[in-house]
Amino acid sequence: MTNHNTVLTCSTLSVAITGSGGSGVVTTGQMLLKAIANAGYYGLMARSAGPQIRGGESAVMLRLGSEPVDCLDDRFDVLMALDWLNVSRFAEEIPLTASSLIICDPDAGEMPEAIACHGARSLELPLKKLSGAIDGGRINMIALGVLAELLGLPETSILTVVETALAPKGREIVDASRLCISRGYSTEKNAGLEQTLTPVASPAKRWNISGNEASGLGAIRGGVRFVAAYPITPASEILEWLAPSLEKVGGSLLQAEDELASINMIIGGSFGGVPSLTATSGPGLSLMMEGLGLAVTSETPVVVTNVMRGGPSTGIPTKSEQSDLNIALYGFHGDAPHLVLGALNIRDCTFVTDWGVRLAEQFQTVAIILSDQSQGQARSVIDPPPMAPACKGRRTARPDTQEYRRYALTEDGISPMAIPGTSGGAYTADGLEHNEKGTPSSMSLDHQQQLDKRLGKLTGLDPTENWAESRGSGKIAIITWGSSSGAAFEAGRRLEAGGQSARVIAVRLLCPLPGTLMTASLEGVDRILVVEQNHGGQFFHYLRALNLLPDNAEMLARPGPLPIRPGEIMARVSEWS
Repeated sequence: MTNHNTVLTCSTLSVAITGSGGSGVVTTGQMLLKAIANAGYYGLMARSAGPQIRGGESAVMLRLGSEPVDCLDDRFDVLMALDWLNVSRFAEEIPLTASSLIICDPDAGEMPEAIACHGARSLELPLKKLSGAIDGGRINMIALGVLAELLGLPETSILTVVETALAPKGREIVDASRLCISRGYSTEKNAGLEQTLTPVASPAKRWNISGNEASGLGAIRGGVRFVAAYPITPASEILEWLAPSLEKVGGSLLQAEDELASINMIIGGSFGGVPSLTATSGPGLSLMMEGLGLAVTSETPVVVTNVMRGGPSTGIPTKSEQSDLNIALYGFHGDAPHLVLGALNIRDCTFVTDWGVRLAEQFQTVAIILSDQSQGQARSVIDPPPMAPACKGRRTARPDTQEYRRYALTEDGISPMAIPGTSGGAYTADGLEHNEKGTPSSMSLDHQQQLDKRLGKLTGLDPTENWAESRGSGKIAIITWGSSSGAAFEAGRRLEAGGQSARVIAVRLLCPLPGTLMTASLEGVDRILVVEQNHGGQFFHYLRALNLLPDNAEMLARPGPLPIRPGEIMARVSEWS
C-alpha cells in the first residue's frame, strides 16, 4: 500500500470509476449517488460505454457538491480503477491533472500510458485480495466503501443503500456486500487520506432521477396518456419508465414495429382525443418526418421526445451530441410551422416535456422536445422540478355545431377539433391541403389561408419568461441551448468571480424563437459567443438566419462525444480580454 498523507479540499468533488464488463462499475456509481443524495448533497452521474451492444468496459463519472450540479468539471479529483482493461478508451473523457488521485490495485497490471501521462498521484490498494478474503465478496463493493469514506459519507448511509438495492438478490449477497464495504472503509482510513466538502446543514428531500425518467414524468404531468414507440438508444429508458407509470394514470404504451408505425399510431391516438407522445433518437426522427408533416397539416397535436446521439446515420449510439437541431427545425418538407424545445438540464427535462405537451395541445401542432444522451442516460440529485405553466388545453368542437368547419379561420388561428363520435363533427383529416371544412383543395386562396393560419397561431405564442433562462450581466453574452447550458452557466459564474462580467442566456423555446425577447436580452452587449456541441454550429447559423446576431458574434461549436466543459468556454471568452 502506498501511503499519501493528502487532504482533498473543494466545493465540489469529481470521481470517475472504470472497469471491465461485469465488474459492477455502473452499480457502484448508482449506489454512491444514492448515498450522496441521502447525505443532503447534490450530484450528477454520467456514464460511458464502448460501442458494444451489451457488456464490455464502462465508466461512470460523478460530481457532487452542496449546490446543484448540472455539468461535469474540467478535471477529475479521483479515479477509481477496478481494473485497466480497455480503460484507455475513456482517457479523453476523464481528464486528470498532477493533483488528481488514482486508486488502483497493484495486481491489476501496469497503468496505461494514457492515464499515467498526467502525472497524477496514485494509491495502490489490494482491492482484489480484500474482496477475495470475503465469501461472495465483490471488488466493486470494496471500492464503494473506499470512496464513501473518502467522500466523508457515514458508513450507515451507504449500508442502507446496499440493503435496499441488493435485497432482491438474497441475504447472502447483502451480507457479503456489507462486509466488503466495511473493509473498504477501514482500508481507506488506514491510507492516510482525508477529504472535506462544504458541510450540508440539514439534508433536504431531493430526487435521484435520470433525464429519461424526468422526461417521462413531464409527459405524464402534461397529460400524455398514450405512447407508441420503437426502442432506440439512448431513448429507450423513457419507454421503460413510462410503460408501468402510464398504467397508474389510466394510460397505455404500445411498442410499435418501427418508427414509421409509432408516429402514425400517436397521430391516430391524438386524433381520437388522447394526448400522445413518442420517444426516439436521430435515425428514428428522420423516419418520422413524413408523418409529422401530416400532423402539422391536419393540425393534430403530437409530441416527439428526441434524445440526441452522435450522428449522422448510426453514428455513435452511446455518446452525446447536439446535432439534431437542424432536422428538428427544418426536416419537414414544405412550410410546416411547429414547436421545438430543448431541455437545459436533467431537472429541466421534466419541465420542458410538460410544457411542450401543453403547448402542442393548445396550438394543435407538433412539438419536438430535444434532449441528448448526456442528459437522458445520466442521473442527477435535484430539487423537485416545477410544474409547467397552465395552458388553455385542446379546443374541442361542441356537439351538433352548425356547418362545422374543422379548419375555420379564427382570430387566433386555433379552430375547434371534433373528437370522433361528436355529433355533427365529421371531417376529413389527411395530408392534402384543404379548405376550412377539411375538403381537399388545390385552390391558391385556400392554400394561402391555411398556411397563414398554421403559422399565425404559433407567432401568437406568449412564452413569458420560460423561453430562456438568463443569468449574470455585462457586455459579454454567452448564448447556448440544451445540455451545454450547465457548462455555460458555470463558466459565467467563474468569470464573474474572476472579475469579468458575462451574461449567459440558455434558450428553451428554440422554435418559434421569440426574436423580440432575444434582442432585449442582448441590449448593451458588445461581444457574443454561441456555445453548442455539434460540428457545424447549427444554433449559431440559425440565430444568424433570424438576424439576431451582430457581425462580430463568434461560435464555440464542436462535436461530441466529449462534453463541453466550463474551462473551455472561459478560455475562449478570456481571449477577448
